Amino acid sequence: MRLLCHLLAACLTAASAAPAASAKPNILFLFADDQRADTIAALGNPVIKTPNLDRLARAGVAFDRAYMQGGMQGATCVPSRAMLLSGRSLFRIDEKLQRGETWPEAFGRAGYATFMTGKWHNGEASLARIFPTARSVFVGGMTNPLQAPLCDVIDGKLTKPRIATQHACAGFADEAIRFLQGHSGGPFFCYVPFDAPHDPHIVPEDFPIRYDAADIPLPANFLPQHPWDNGEMKVRDEELLPHPRPPAAVRQMIADYYRYISYLDAQIGRVLDALEASPYANNTLVVFAADSGVARGSHGLIGKQNLYEHSMRVPLIISGPGIPAGKRSNAMCYLFDVLPTLGKLCDVPAPKTSEGIEFSGTLHDPAVPARSHLMFAYRNVQRAVRDERWKLIRYPLVNQTQLFDLHADPQETTNLAGQPGQAAKLAELTELLKQQQQQFGDTAQPPRTKAPGL
Repeated sequence: MRLLCHLLAACLTAASAAPAASAKPNILFLFADDQRADTIAALGNPVIKTPNLDRLARAGVAFDRAYMQGGMQGATCVPSRAMLLSGRSLFRIDEKLQRGETWPEAFGRAGYATFMTGKWHNGEASLARIFPTARSVFVGGMTNPLQAPLCDVIDGKLTKPRIATQHACAGFADEAIRFLQGHSGGPFFCYVPFDAPHDPHIVPEDFPIRYDAADIPLPANFLPQHPWDNGEMKVRDEELLPHPRPPAAVRQMIADYYRYISYLDAQIGRVLDALEASPYANNTLVVFAADSGVARGSHGLIGKQNLYEHSMRVPLIISGPGIPAGKRSNAMCYLFDVLPTLGKLCDVPAPKTSEGIEFSGTLHDPAVPARSHLMFAYRNVQRAVRDERWKLIRYPLVNQTQLFDLHADPQETTNLAGQPGQAAKLAELTELLKQQQQQFGDTAQPPRTKAPGL
């Protein structure tokens, strides 16, 4: 009888330590800053070391065609994060997130404990409303991560900033780990937006992974200089290296960038280890994504103020209950489709203003398509649209057009806009771009029907 009691007590303890199978999934959302989609070893980069992102890719579905939509300012991470959190498109967002309900608030309304730590670049006023519990938050765009000013949200207000005593990314990981270890009762939405690998590429000196610039290959679409003024050639990012771009300096920048990504990967690994050791390991949807890509020498550019694939395409990996492991998907989606998808999986009603399209069907079967075409914009100087194969980039202020066959030319090196045989495709995509501008409320100058290519 005594043995039976001990066995019953052990079963009750185990049951209380693990969430019920029918419980709503938890969310752990890991978000990088300026990380290109092609910087994960398991997804094809032969140089970089990302063992923890690799294991996340092995555990879930990696999307090869996930995108941010663009920006109306040089700091594109501001609109990108606003789109992500609100589920709204570029031309309808409030970048300060003060109008309308956000997805984290919708999760909170549905009974989720919401928590964030990391970079917040959407204004102080909205932070405490959206995340009533937040710790070690960097409110701003860029900083020295070894001296980052960090604050908390306490009693609905931000505390006075304090200077970090360690690398900001390590501090963000620490806070996420404390949350996972201390949480009890009910589902959670844990949002961890790191400020890496945004420049400055500062990593603790004792971090062991280093890259020799001499061993770093230049991007396949490297150019010393962009072939024309794309409308944003003097922004801060484009002044980080001289014109034309010295190949050795580009290699060194990429080496530093890769080292920062490897450091971020190590911090993500610590958070994943904590999740695996927690009672929530089997009932948590884990998402890794980034707010944008960045050029780093591609097309003669350094920054993200352009509409090429290297700057618009972002990494997106989702793992968790019901999601197949070790799969890749060609389904096209925007970042602002991700939280509507998680809302669908978690049975969380959408905010009234959310316009993202959920793609949960693709998560269950990666071969299922999502969006059939995507439209991108940067300020009033660049517009683009893509379908399953073709991409048009339009520079209306300088009357330049590019047409790329992304199946044959994924690096966007061969402009087909001026070839007579592509006139019909050029007209088709030009009309599609016009339609997409109307759909998304873009009132910028529409593209001309016939535009010369370079």
